[in-house]
Amino acid sequence: MSNVLSFKISKPKLGNGYFQQIVICVSYKQHGLLHFFRADYSLNSFKTRHSLIFAAEVINNYRFFNVLVLLVALTGLLSGCSEYNKVLKSTDINYKYTKAKEYYDSTYYYKSLPILEELIGLTRGTQLAEDVYFLYARSHFGVKDYYLANYYLKTFTKTFSNSPRSEECLFLAAECSYELSPSYSLDQTDTRNAIDEYQLFLDKYPNSHLKDSANHQIERLSMKLERKAYENAYQFAKTLKYKAATSALKDFIREYPGSIYREEAMYLIVKCQYMLAEGSIEEKKLERMRAVAENYRTFAAAFPTSKFLGDAEDYFQKSEKQLEKLSSTSTEQSKK
Repeated sequence: MSNVLSFKISKPKLGNGYFQQIVICVSYKQHGLLHFFRADYSLNSFKTRHSLIFAAEVINNYRFFNVLVLLVALTGLLSGCSEYNKVLKSTDINYKYTKAKEYYDSTYYYKSLPILEELIGLTRGTQLAEDVYFLYARSHFGVKDYYLANYYLKTFTKTFSNSPRSEECLFLAAECSYELSPSYSLDQTDTRNAIDEYQLFLDKYPNSHLKDSANHQIERLSMKLERKAYENAYQFAKTLKYKAATSALKDFIREYPGSIYREEAMYLIVKCQYMLAEGSIEEKKLERMRAVAENYRTFAAAFPTSKFLGDAEDYFQKSEKQLEKLSSTSTEQSKK
């Protein structure tokens, strides 16, 4: 086994919109001896962006090969440039499509994309147009360019609305938005877009074999929105903004009545309501302490065995004492 010590791809020389040359240098140790490898490759068949994709893939994966496999792979890939160059320069539409399909079927999407992009214009209005556009949209999905894949998949469903592939494309467009949906702590615009797109798919294809998958994805995305809403409300409680917390937590329970966070949210309402009442001016304290007792009873009835019940009862008992004191004071003042 040979161990790669260093691997470097030189900055390619650029000319006429193409990478003309790239230099690869590798140093490795084998049987205790240090070896060096240098190779100069012409890349004049690669357009700029696809050369970059190729270089990135080599850099990302070289660590997993021993040096022999690495060098063989590099030599094989780069020697294939002449064949790829032949495909790019060909004026035979059927030949170009056949090769693009081969690259697509072999998951070499970065190779199929530039050919298919050219074929879109060349096959417009022909029988090949639908096949070309489908492979083009799916290739974007294959390279995980989800923004462009979403756009081209949805465009396919509009352009070829009667195609049997429209169902798959509409579902995959929603899948793109699902992949773009970020962590719950970030902006959830893409999450809502994904839910809308899955719902559009279900409305258009209610009997689809993919309906269970769509419903499952909607459920997962909805749980993310639910957690986002709860965390937003919880932050008010955490930062001691008790009035805002009480309002936000009640809104959360109204919007998500079956939430897994409902128990904790109802407890926090009791706690925040008490803390708000405790810090209130005398004119508002009586009303707010009564609200503590009301919220506690609602919570205790809904979750009689809750782990938060003991703490909630403490706030309730404190509020009861405060109510007795406030009521006594109010009675004395009325007698005067």
